[in-house]
Amino acid sequence: MISRRQWLGLSLGAGAAMAFNPRLLLAAQQAVAMRTIPSSGEQVPVVGLGSSATFAQVAGSDDIAKLTEVLRTMVDNGGRVFDTAPGYGSAEEVAGRIAQEIGINKRLFIATKVNVAGRGGGAADPAAARAQIEQSFKRFGVDKIDLIQVHNMGDVATQLPILKELKAQGRIKYIGVTTTFPDQYPLIEQAMRTEPLDFVGLDYAIDNRDVEEKFLPLALERKIGVLAYLPFGRTSLFRRVGDRPLPEWAAEFDAKTWAQFFIKYVISHPAVTVVTPSTSQAKNMLDNLGGGAGRLPTQAMRKRMTDFIDALPQVPSQFGR
Repeated sequence: MISRRQWLGLSLGAGAAMAFNPRLLLAAQQAVAMRTIPSSGEQVPVVGLGSSATFAQVAGSDDIAKLTEVLRTMVDNGGRVFDTAPGYGSAEEVAGRIAQEIGINKRLFIATKVNVAGRGGGAADPAAARAQIEQSFKRFGVDKIDLIQVHNMGDVATQLPILKELKAQGRIKYIGVTTTFPDQYPLIEQAMRTEPLDFVGLDYAIDNRDVEEKFLPLALERKIGVLAYLPFGRTSLFRRVGDRPLPEWAAEFDAKTWAQFFIKYVISHPAVTVVTPSTSQAKNMLDNLGGGAGRLPTQAMRKRMTDFIDALPQVPSQFGR
């Protein structure tokens, strides 16, 4: 069992040619697995890219070159799903510009959001919501967006009907709702039970398993796809394992790094359609995609994984990676 640093060194540092052509690297391994979107049967790669946290931080800086490499690395190695939001600072704007400049905007599965109401409640201005959505189309230079979700359950009664209308017009392929706040779980449960959702977006990690009890089974029952956010626990998992080596038994489900260990736990749940970890580094993007390749842990192994992590001291969460 090699360490994460060693795996990345083998993958990215073996030679200059390989370092500048990540496509050659993942091609030497198994391909990223595909998952089926329940409402349509369309298949998408099980590992994508999120744009909150460090991606958004870099998007707001003067040096966005490495975000170009992150997006290029994802697409060149079989990834497609890019999750973003107007609320992630400059992330959507910068990613849209990059995607158009390098010619991948129509190759991406674009998953963005709408929310002009804010998380604190209050009513959304329908005109402002429509304007925000139109801005997303312009930023990516596309006539159709794959998925738009109501971000953090912001005035669903106003904003979801707008998404339904645009879906009926053929401008949006899929619609949904999201939250990463437990106090909004009752609202998202109600939406899952009563609305014709294609997707929900939920936080889910090996140290954050609350959604396993009710929401993931409900997604299976209602045939709703799941975008899994924050699979690294806002980096708390990396700090929790520290410099510990991977347990040898991780080889039984082809995990070569801690990132792959954490990702494989999330995607081994049958309700999860895509996991979208955020990163601003191409080497981490490649590592994350590796988590979608090879074998997945069995139910018994998932229990062994949670027992292992639960036995470690807890650390505070924070954004990063």
